[in-house]
Amino acid sequence: MKKTFLMVGVLALGLGACGDSGTPAQRSGDTADTGAPIPVEPDGGIGDGATPLPEPGGTTPVGDDKGMDEMEPTIPSALRGRWGMNANDCDASRSDAKGLLTIGDQTLKFYESVGTLTKTAERDATRLRGTFAFTGEGQTWQRDVVLDAQDGNTVLIRREYGDGAAPGPFRYERCAS
Repeated sequence: MKKTFLMVGVLALGLGACGDSGTPAQRSGDTADTGAPIPVEPDGGIGDGATPLPEPGGTTPVGDDKGMDEMEPTIPSALRGRWGMNANDCDASRSDAKGLLTIGDQTLKFYESVGTLTKTAERDATRLRGTFAFTGEGQTWQRDVVLDAQDGNTVLIRREYGDGAAPGPFRYERCAS
């Protein structure tokens, strides 16, 4: 429906530009005249400086102010790695590292659950806000999560929002390699 409406609008705009009505200044595209035609961009949009719509199946560059569904769902590299709530969580020989958080390109791995990034609302080099689909202990749930690297990417602050979200911020320190 939207595609048809857009095509009809472009055709109408094109037909209007083909007519010989108006003054010579209007026909020449002189923008000083109030009846000047609106330029058409190569993608069919009007030449008003608006960002063209993304191509179907394409990705949106990081930092673009697109909506939550349009951003590429990946976690910034500065946030990836192993993070512990205390020094024992970073000890790879321990099997009880309940405060360990391992962040991949699309996942948050906790002691007994895994969250997969499904939508990104905000993202820059050291911060992410997105929706994660979690599974763990036979249950599934979704959570809006903010990950924020601080102090030269040595500290991570994690916050959750929404129904059933854990209270308060959680502070992690980056584990040594």
